[in-house]
Amino acid sequence: MPEVYVTSPASTSPAQVVSRPADPPDSRQDHDTKATTRKAPLRQRLRRDRMLLLLCVPGIVYFAVFFYLPLAGNITAFQDYQPYLGFMHSLWVGVDNFSALVQEPEFWTAVWNTLQISAVQLLLYFPAPILLALFLNSLISTKTRRLMQTVVYLPHFLSWVVVVSFFQQMFGGVGTISSVLNDHGVHVGNIMNNPDTFMLLLTSESIWKDAGWGAIIFLAAMASIDTGLYESAAMDGAGWLRRMWHVTLPGIRPVMVMLLILRLGDILSVGFEQVLLQRDMVGADASEVLDTYVYFHGVVDGDWGMSTAAGLMKGVIGFVLIVVANKVAHRLGEQGVYQ
Repeated sequence: MPEVYVTSPASTSPAQVVSRPADPPDSRQDHDTKATTRKAPLRQRLRRDRMLLLLCVPGIVYFAVFFYLPLAGNITAFQDYQPYLGFMHSLWVGVDNFSALVQEPEFWTAVWNTLQISAVQLLLYFPAPILLALFLNSLISTKTRRLMQTVVYLPHFLSWVVVVSFFQQMFGGVGTISSVLNDHGVHVGNIMNNPDTFMLLLTSESIWKDAGWGAIIFLAAMASIDTGLYESAAMDGAGWLRRMWHVTLPGIRPVMVMLLILRLGDILSVGFEQVLLQRDMVGADASEVLDTYVYFHGVVDGDWGMSTAAGLMKGVIGFVLIVVANKVAHRLGEQGVYQ
């Protein structure tokens, strides 16, 4: 309100009230806000946040050394690269490596196998952590929930060598499960050497190993859902299935969309070590993927230029898929990976 003041009391007329316009409230608030949010000097901020910055250093060094610096090696995709000549002296061939790559039948076999395996994993593996998280979240007993979480997390810390060996002992020609089925008249043969079931085998191994670890982020998203929503739904007569469908799944939908977008960007990577360990069992025709194609043509055969071109194409396609999927998510009203 405007400020007022009264004239001298010696005045013969009644007190004269003179109004003086005060500063606009908005401008005063803006001035106070600017004063409180004024950035501190850079040196002061660095000193204040030095411990947090030190905690970030190992992660920054890791990504810089193993992810960003190797990007400079993509120049070999445009060269007839010779390791003894190096980047500076290798012959520049332009896009000849890409032209030779698309004319090679083995490359398209690797692409087709990669897309098939990725499609099966997207349909079967991606929902597995969600379903597991819903199951763990529905357990009433806290002790039982913690025990189950510990059990399903443990396989993530096993190497693929151990996981493949375990499946070999279970589903191999003389494996435990195969032997039991064969003894009861169900002939399944050697599942580990069957090219027709190779994609399902890879997906089963991935689910057994990483579904529990992948459920962590969904359990964290479920923990952030307001419990009052469940109570309101229960008061309205909703059972556990309807509460899950109308409360839990909408609550974790942003996380599901984000992880799905990231999965689409990584759709051409299906697990190099996992496939390499089982490649000789089923043959290259059924198991050759882009990662193993790059390894055998680059590291083993020494065709560095063509293998780098294949890896670069895979990275570009993955980047395009992330951008397109994120745009689609925005059109559907979801937040996506980035705004």
